[in-house]
Amino acid sequence: MITHIEGKLVEKNPTDVVIDCNGVGYLLNISLHTFGQIPDKEHLKLYTYFQVKEDAHTLYGFSTKTEREIFKLLISVSGVGASTARTMLSSLNPEQVKDAIASGDVGLIQSVKGIGAKTAQRVILDLKDKVLKVYGIDEVSVTLNNTNKSEALSALEVLGFNKKQSEKVIDKLISQQPDANVETLIKDALKNL
Repeated sequence: MITHIEGKLVEKNPTDVVIDCNGVGYLLNISLHTFGQIPDKEHLKLYTYFQVKEDAHTLYGFSTKTEREIFKLLISVSGVGASTARTMLSSLNPEQVKDAIASGDVGLIQSVKGIGAKTAQRVILDLKDKVLKVYGIDEVSVTLNNTNKSEALSALEVLGFNKKQSEKVIDKLISQQPDANVETLIKDALKNL
């Protein structure tokens, strides 16, 4: 019903924002990912999802259409409500959620607070085919990259490098050379760290 809201940013909190659109203030629930993407300027446009339930009408705001689509996919899974989906998108960015589902990474999805093994497995089972189809991901390459990435990261961690910094460098390298092997990733990462 409401696909986006554009207007003046009145209030910005880690869990919600208020946007004044022609004199009407809209409260939008957001993820920490979206919070981090919102610039500190007055004019703002967020993509929205409008949820109507018996006891509440709630607006959710997203910085990108991709995040909104991932949110809609997540809430389509039995046992995953809007607050759980928002928590997932606060703990992981949309790309990480998408890749975890595509590669069947139960551990990563389960690492989100409040998500148990059964829910994580259900999310993957219900959404894997949709994510692979919608985003045109080649299942084999995602699994391969995930293995290479995790091996390279653990090697760098053993060498004493900061995990978050290493992960940023490795992600950048994988985006530049998707078929790079573990040794190449480690060597190139060492040049950039």
